[in-house]
Order: sequence, then C-alpha cells, then structure tokens
Amino acid sequence: MNGWIILDKPLGLGSTQAVGAVKRVCREAGLGKVKVGHGGTLDPLATGVLPIALGEATKLCGRMLDASKIYDFTVAFGTETAGLDAEGEVVATSDVRPTREEIDAVLPRFTGPIEQVPPAYSAIKIDGQRAYDRARAGEEVEMKARGVTIYALRPADADADADVDRGPQRLESITLTAHVSKGTYIRSLARDIARAVGSVGHVTMLRRVKAGPFDLSQAISLDKLNAFGQGAAQSDVILPLEAGLVDIPALNLSPEAAGAIRQGRVWTGESTHDGLYWGRDSEMRPVALIEALAGTLKVVRGFNI
Repeated sequence: MNGWIILDKPLGLGSTQAVGAVKRVCREAGLGKVKVGHGGTLDPLATGVLPIALGEATKLCGRMLDASKIYDFTVAFGTETAGLDAEGEVVATSDVRPTREEIDAVLPRFTGPIEQVPPAYSAIKIDGQRAYDRARAGEEVEMKARGVTIYALRPADADADADVDRGPQRLESITLTAHVSKGTYIRSLARDIARAVGSVGHVTMLRRVKAGPFDLSQAISLDKLNAFGQGAAQSDVILPLEAGLVDIPALNLSPEAAGAIRQGRVWTGESTHDGLYWGRDSEMRPVALIEALAGTLKVVRGFNI
C-alpha cells in the first residue's frame, strides 16, 4: 500500500488526528498495518489540503514539507488576539477600518522575501519547548524574526471584479490568497497587513487550497475517507506514489540500471541532463529519486516497490 490520500481537512481536526483516522480506515479496509505520515501540519482551525502519505510515499514527506503552499484567508480588522486567530484573548483593538485601495497599496510590501515574526502560539521550539506550551503557561514568549518568501499575494476576488469601482468604503474584513514558502505563518502575515494599514486584525478563516503538487480537486472529504473503510473503491481514495512527483521529470531505466539503482549502486553511462529525476522501470513502477550528474545516476531516495 504505497500512495497518497489527499484529505480536505475539516475544521477542528488536527493533523495528527487525521493521520490516526487514515490508519483506522486502512485497518477497517483490511489493509493491515500501513505506515502513514502527513506532508505538512495544518492547524485545527484551518481547513483544506492535507497530503497523507502511505507506505513508501512517506519517504517523500520531507519534500512535501519543503514545498510551497497556497492559502485563502480572511483578515478581520479591529481586533488582534493572542493567537492571531478566532481563539484566544483580545490583546489589541482599533477603530480604524481600511479601504480596499489602502489594502491594495500595502500588499506589495509583503510580496517577495520578507522577515516575519511567528505567532507566540506556534509549534516552534524555544529551548526545547513548544512556543504555544510556554504561551499557554503564561510565559512572555519572545519570537525571533525569520526569513520567508511570499511568491504572490492578492485579494481573492481580484480577477472576478477587477474593473469594479469599490470607492472609499471601509472594510470590516477582506479575503486574500497567498502563495508562500515553507515556514510562512499566515496568521503573522494577516497581523502585519492589518498593522500596515493602521489597524489591527486576526484570521477568521484559513483554507489551504494547494500543497506542493496537490490541490483541492484531488482532495476527499472525511466522509469519503470513512466510506473507504466500509468497502468503497481504493481508486476513489488513494493516489499513486508518483502523484507526489509530478514536479520532477521521470527517467525510464533499463532493466540493468533499475536493478543497480534498487541495490543502491551508482549507475554510469546514462545519457541525460544533470538534475533530479524519479526513475521508473519497464513496468512504470517508481524505483527511486535519482540525481544525475555527468552521466552518473546516484540514489537520493529508494522505493521498495
């Protein structure tokens, strides 16, 4: 059992709980004990794309963690909370409400490489202890700025009504779409945007619409996942391992090369461009992630399939 379940994670479910649900469903489906891992934590208050790897696909979880992600999120102006989301005590208020024009004007400041201070309520470790554990214990948590990259940031309705004259209306909230690098905290991004327009704010809606190569079109509901445990077709739920490799070119291996690669040996004399590939055998089965350099193939990560 090697592949991916892309869960449209519902509100209130933690990533660890989602992994537990997949393990349970696999047992109910008669698959026995299956190795399961997720490709990037999603807060309980967030919804959307949560890639869950099965079997040999768990070897790709590291790549998934490093992949860029796309989120839709709503910033509510006027109130900042301790957790920068809908939970937690109010720590700041403001009567200022920005116009759409004012928001559009500040968004370029948050596009490209930026420095960002993570929320105190985050999973970052400080002296071996999670920041949110320290914050919940009442400690004053000092978070250090870190570099992240915002590849794109715009209002979610930018294409739908680009020609609409919105006028000087003051907004209570706005929904934005952000394409971000690993390590980006959307709650911090929302806080900083609100402050940049002279107000304060927090996130009231957060939905991940894409993680690495996976998007909502491939995601299934918790109900559909549970149906798999009751006998629904596996093909309706589980994507093949190579679905997590679509951003890497495939390399067809000869039987001799595939055999050597499976044994972890270096293979020489291959005529291909330098770079990262996923090698497949004559039956189109993934063999390994491979680095090609000067005609030599070296295993980065092997798959036991």
